[in-house]
This record gives sequence, C-alpha cells and structure tokens, in this order.
Amino acid sequence: MAASNVLVLHKSDKRMRKVGDGTRALNFFIDTVLITVLAMLLRRWWNWYVMYWGYPPLNFGWFFFGTTWFYYFLFESIFAKSPAKWLTQTKVVTLTDSKPSFLTIFWRSLLRLTVIDLFFGPFLDGPLHDYASKTKVVEA
Repeated sequence: MAASNVLVLHKSDKRMRKVGDGTRALNFFIDTVLITVLAMLLRRWWNWYVMYWGYPPLNFGWFFFGTTWFYYFLFESIFAKSPAKWLTQTKVVTLTDSKPSFLTIFWRSLLRLTVIDLFFGPFLDGPLHDYASKTKVVEA
C-alpha cells in the first residue's frame, strides 16, 4: 500500500523541465530563418507598391523587426509556442507553469526587439525577454 501512495505522489508531480541553451539556440535559428523569409517577401510586396504607386521606400529593418514582433506575438499568444518550438517540442510558460497572458506575450515579444536581449543570458540565466516577462521555455 505504501508503494501505491508513492506512485500517486510521483504522478501528481507535474513540474516542467526547463530547456537547455542548445534547444534555445536551435529555436532561435529556425525562427530567425522563417522570419527573414517572411520579411523578404513583405519587402518585395511593398517595393511593388513603391515602384507603381509612389509609396515611400523603407529599409529592410522595418520589415524584419516588424515581422519579428508580429510572428512571436501571434504564435505565442495563441499557441504558447512558435513554429520552431513545435519542432523542438517546447513551449512558453510563466514561472508558475501556466499559459502566459496576452499582455505578457505582448511585452515578451517587444523585448525581443532590443539589441541587448541575448547578452543577459550569463547574468540572468536566460535572455532579457524571459526575465522581464517572468516566463520560461520548457519541454512540451
């Protein structure tokens, strides 16, 4: 009977395992490739309007950073994961292991646009967007 109680306690322990730096780097690489392709397509579409309708031309950075914010905000607010996180079977959760709120994902996506985001890894045990939004990436 004691063994069954231990088994029940073990099943109720549903803490999620935080992913390592390698998985995070793979997520970053895959998402960046997808974002770059989307931004290039958007820029080509915009340049057609620039040429034929006289719209003002914009630098690629406007498309890249705008696409980055929208991409992460859309996927993480709806699914709590980006396409790369689907491939690596990970997801975004709050520090209490629940799904992040709409506002948390908005803030998290905005913080990704800062140039210094990734440099906080050694000091905060993760990037700035995780620390400031009180989120983490865990195995799904």
